[in-house]
Amino acid sequence: MENFNLHHITRPSSLKENAPLLILFHGYGSDENDLFSFATELSEELFIISVRAPYPMQPYGNAWYAINFDADKGKWSDNEQAIKSRDLIATFIDQAIANYPVNKDSVSLLGFSQGCILSYAVALTYPEKINNIIALSGYVNEDLFDVKDQSAYKHLNFYCSHGSVDQVIPVDWARQAPKFLDALNIKNQFSEFPVGHGVAPQNFYEFKNWLDTLI
Repeated sequence: MENFNLHHITRPSSLKENAPLLILFHGYGSDENDLFSFATELSEELFIISVRAPYPMQPYGNAWYAINFDADKGKWSDNEQAIKSRDLIATFIDQAIANYPVNKDSVSLLGFSQGCILSYAVALTYPEKINNIIALSGYVNEDLFDVKDQSAYKHLNFYCSHGSVDQVIPVDWARQAPKFLDALNIKNQFSEFPVGHGVAPQNFYEFKNWLDTLI
């Protein structure tokens, strides 16, 4: 793994070269094994990489950035760490393309919760590196990127979903994402499911079918 800045695990594609690439980004306090359970159910043509966030937590798990609980500020996120992680991911995408038999013109991101927030930030900062984004149980944090000209985003396509009774990230936050993307003329789909902070089976099959039509 000396050619990579982030620890990860892979599921190779059935294709020997030029495989569509899907990179998975877990949520706060989890690790690369969490979302990797999706891999067995997804298209065999996908080259799948599941990445571990860079900041270890105690006693276990990892984070893309710290979330602090402060009496004065309430719950707040470390945006400086988040921006560092955003840029680490951008570099990692280049490293993956250089080291694995994948198609640089077919790169999809899938992020859950904190990984979802970072996926939005990466795609909107480095749109030239990305094609499709599956944004699960997160929201757009506009402090993590500067909006570019709409022409930079014209090829992007987002699948966004959220649990309608999510107790961790309010569904109202997630409902802002389609409005934000629509304002930039970015193609997107938004779905809600009657669950908490998680991915319902029908949610999984919906984004699987969405991705299958694009790769």
